[in-house]
Amino acid sequence: MRRRNSRRERLITLALYLGLAAGLFFAAFPIYWMLGSSLKPNSEIFALPPTILPRAFTLEAYTAILTDPVKLRFFFNSYLVAMLVTIFTVVLALLAAYGFSRFNFRGKGVLSTLFISTQTLPPITLLIPFFGLVVSYGLFNTYAALVLTYLVFTLPYAILLMTGYLNTLPRDLDEAVAVDGGSSWTALWRVIVPISLPGIVATAVYTFLLCWNEFLFALTLTKSTDMRTVPIGIQLLMGQHAFEWNQMMAMSVLGSVPLLLIYLLAQRYFLAGMSAGAVK
Repeated sequence: MRRRNSRRERLITLALYLGLAAGLFFAAFPIYWMLGSSLKPNSEIFALPPTILPRAFTLEAYTAILTDPVKLRFFFNSYLVAMLVTIFTVVLALLAAYGFSRFNFRGKGVLSTLFISTQTLPPITLLIPFFGLVVSYGLFNTYAALVLTYLVFTLPYAILLMTGYLNTLPRDLDEAVAVDGGSSWTALWRVIVPISLPGIVATAVYTFLLCWNEFLFALTLTKSTDMRTVPIGIQLLMGQHAFEWNQMMAMSVLGSVPLLLIYLLAQRYFLAGMSAGAVK
């Protein structure tokens, strides 16, 4: 009986490791293929059978991107829009979350339900209404159009996330500030904010990633090349008669590396902020 149990445990362990290895391969191979294709000449990418390893490593795709002002503009636009939306989202979400967490007011439950309900709407259903509003207010093909539109999608979830985190902080902190003669603003900026860094970082990382990867509204609400973002820039490399696959892969790599670095540097705070309030 013990031998059977031992053998069964080994088989289960082997099956588990095989499953994990298959999952790792499934997740990592597209990344490897993207990186490998960015180091190939465009002609080699179309070779049959395809080459797993580049026959001749070349940086021509990266050189073509990093020396082209138009392509560099795509990165500037993405960074500018994502950073502006992240700053506005974090500040507004922090103020709103503090109100939801520390005060009782009429309509609090209705507003919370409204924030949750906005997350159930597919963004594509709002594309035409947003386009009409942007055009009617004269914001088409501007940074303001992207920033305001992205705020609509990032702010509700950010408020919910920050509210959940602030609910884990004891109200004794606010009461101690009040005893010392401080106001709610003092409690927020001098006490709550410094100890809410994990929640703030989690909100900022989530917002930045969402804005950086957004494609649909960036394509619809901008027109000129100097207003396009990285996802649109990658799509523009698909021409009518030629596909610059190596440059597409190189731009994808250059667009992914900053996000990876941001996540690695903020991973500890991000995980702490996302999981805060789960036990409570």
